[in-house]
Amino acid sequence: MKTIGLIGGMSWESTISYYKIINEAVKARLGGLHSAKIILYSVEFDEIERCQSSGDWEKSGSILGGAAQALEAAGADFLLICTNTMHKVAPQIASMVRIPIVHIADATAGELEKSHIRRVGLLGTKYTMTQDFYKQKLTDRGIDVLIPDEADIELVNDVIFHELCVGEINDASREQFRRIIGGLGEKGAEGVILGCTEIGLLIHQADSPLPVFDTTLIHAGRAAEIALDG
Repeated sequence: MKTIGLIGGMSWESTISYYKIINEAVKARLGGLHSAKIILYSVEFDEIERCQSSGDWEKSGSILGGAAQALEAAGADFLLICTNTMHKVAPQIASMVRIPIVHIADATAGELEKSHIRRVGLLGTKYTMTQDFYKQKLTDRGIDVLIPDEADIELVNDVIFHELCVGEINDASREQFRRIIGGLGEKGAEGVILGCTEIGLLIHQADSPLPVFDTTLIHAGRAAEIALDG
């Protein structure tokens, strides 16, 4: 079994889900008392968020690159960045280590292709929804990406940072997300990506009029597959 290196803490609320999903997948495959070999480096999220809001992506990449180097030195065979947004600096992190990074957008694109989804809605932080670092991974594989309008982009971003990242789950926000997902469906989306690792804490398939692609489940599940199968 390969050792998984997790760069987590962005936020720690969703990092818990990574740990649980990976171990459940290994147990389902191997049974008994089997569990995953995981090394976790949990960063201080406030420091990372201040880099995001100030646009200092290079500094945030340096911080996460240091975490990646520590995981490599500790024996990790490959890395996961346990957040969608910070894949913006994945190339910078990759340049600082020798072990591979499993990119969350690549894993998600693979699941979309399996489901024959060619046009998908994307929810996430405003960085993920409006910038190209994530969407380009999908469009390069022939998948069209739709995002909400400007007001709903701000709403989704606010719910992520001011509610989900601090452990607050509100029914009113769930209803707003349902409305936004419905609007993406009206624009032609065949499914919706929960492109922030916290959104899966709020929205499940039963809450969505469109097929849901939860990036936390997808990314963590892919990590378990690689750990077991290479």
